[in-house]
Amino acid sequence: MLDRAAIDEAPGAVLGVTSSLTRRRWIRRAGEDRIGLGIAQRLGVPEIVGRLMAGRGIGIDAAADFLGPTLRALLPDPSVLADMDRAAVRLAAAVRSGETVAVFGDYDVDGACSAALIARFLRSLGCPVLSHVPDRMAEGYGPNAPALLSLVARGAGLIVCVDCGTAAAEAFSAIAGRAEIVVLDHHKAEGPPPAVLATVNPNRLDCGSGLRGLCATGVAFLAAVSTVRVLRLQGFFAAGREPDLLGMLDLVALATVCDMMPLTGLNRAFVAQGLKVMARRARPGIAALLAVAQGPDRAEERPTATTLGFGLGPRINAAGRISEADLGLRLLLCDDPEEARALAAALDTVNRERRQVEADMLEPALAAAAEQAAAGHAALLIGGRSWHQGVVGIVAGRIKERFNRPACVAALADGTAKGSGRSVVGHDLGAAVIAARQSGLLLTGGGHAMAAGFSLREGAVDEFHCFLDERLAAAAALPGAADLQVEGSLAVAGATADLAQTLARLGPFGNGNEEPIFVLPHVRVVRAERVGREAATVRAFLEGEGGGRLKAMLFRAREPALAEALLERTGATLHVAGHLRAESWNGGTSSCFVIADAAPVGTVSTGAP
Repeated sequence: MLDRAAIDEAPGAVLGVTSSLTRRRWIRRAGEDRIGLGIAQRLGVPEIVGRLMAGRGIGIDAAADFLGPTLRALLPDPSVLADMDRAAVRLAAAVRSGETVAVFGDYDVDGACSAALIARFLRSLGCPVLSHVPDRMAEGYGPNAPALLSLVARGAGLIVCVDCGTAAAEAFSAIAGRAEIVVLDHHKAEGPPPAVLATVNPNRLDCGSGLRGLCATGVAFLAAVSTVRVLRLQGFFAAGREPDLLGMLDLVALATVCDMMPLTGLNRAFVAQGLKVMARRARPGIAALLAVAQGPDRAEERPTATTLGFGLGPRINAAGRISEADLGLRLLLCDDPEEARALAAALDTVNRERRQVEADMLEPALAAAAEQAAAGHAALLIGGRSWHQGVVGIVAGRIKERFNRPACVAALADGTAKGSGRSVVGHDLGAAVIAARQSGLLLTGGGHAMAAGFSLREGAVDEFHCFLDERLAAAAALPGAADLQVEGSLAVAGATADLAQTLARLGPFGNGNEEPIFVLPHVRVVRAERVGREAATVRAFLEGEGGGRLKAMLFRAREPALAEALLERTGATLHVAGHLRAESWNGGTSSCFVIADAAPVGTVSTGAP
């Protein structure tokens, strides 16, 4: 069924593939088979599951919690987070007095989810709640004095800043003495927290919680848990029911996946349990967005982390990028199914507009990035006039994927460059951007290891690029495309639905727990066609050397060489790499191979240099 030895035909490269059709080298994922066998024996799971877990660094003692992640086993005491107790006591006081609380969010998925969680939590306990999401173009990121003053004028005595606020000391000074502030954030801190009532952020320099991988919605969930604990001790629930905190895990799961947090430990439990909550479709806004993203043919399909990352997240993010900043939050707060359907349809329309804006920017940005990569830059920094500021982060992500380098993209206008960046594992872009701002190169700048935002004078762009090259110099040694880590070889006839369902036990998959990649060696494409919206997907049928036929899908077919290799239908033999998944249809289950890469048989270097 699974053959690891068969993929080691050439030293350092699986099946001799050193530059595939997507320019990647295929390597075998390291793993200790002895540990894998021990996991399989202790837990009574198939050996392949144990071996794959060992390849992910999961030890025998941690294996049970990995396969069955629960909050009971993995949820920490929220008090380990600095300032959490102060925040919880203040939130509990607001609940007891019925105080008006304002929630100040951000315009991305994590911002919308954390704002929705806190707003719903407080409203369920009787607090009137105001909300504000800043407009990306007019207000920029994070708290600003006019918006804060407006919330105070509307009666807010407490302002809770979610997914922002750690670096907002100057803005907070505008309402000093007029309202209290609690920050629930996860972005990198540059120094001491702002002078507010509480700043709960696992990435505070003085926070020893060990929870640095949490997104803001995860922090908000722990704040709700801590607040309920305070209220319970105060007897608040003596005459009433406690809020259903577990029912909010769909929001935590959505934010954790879309903010690219590692799906290990507590985050793994958040997502695994949150997907179960989401499958019930009890929240009208998420149910409506699932219907739009999955389409009528898959309306009842259980959501996965892939559904969140590629179906729901882009639609919520699109509003903050090019439309109404609070549209995503309004959807998540909506309790009327009809209104939710209208909001979901609006988000879908905006997302289509976003894709067109992105497409118009992507080709010239990739061309400029190719020149910089060829010149040996460690980091890529691309700028363009008339580019939409709300889409630069997505384009930066595409460049990062294509060239395997930290990438920043900026929109140039009125003498200023405003941009966003994405990085690769092991190269901390957020720290580099913060250092550039502290050195005086940037007007604004911040973020975390994998993503950052910034603004600067247009005349300082070249100097900023030099700074990034120096700060991220180690990235210059990265290959032009990230290695593809392969778990083993599968025969087409062995790629069964039963095996796919067995592999699914390792989910949820995402950052830090990547979905297993297998090679189907020596397969022939017997039929292929473009399908789906905008014909962006290639559906193919593969035939193996030893018989059998398998449906395969290539999603987001942006790599021309890969798509064309499938569509040519010449009968040429390929090695194909990808994920084996189970599909449910009309009450039955079948297997499907999701293609990640391919290489013609008999060539070691098949792609562009």
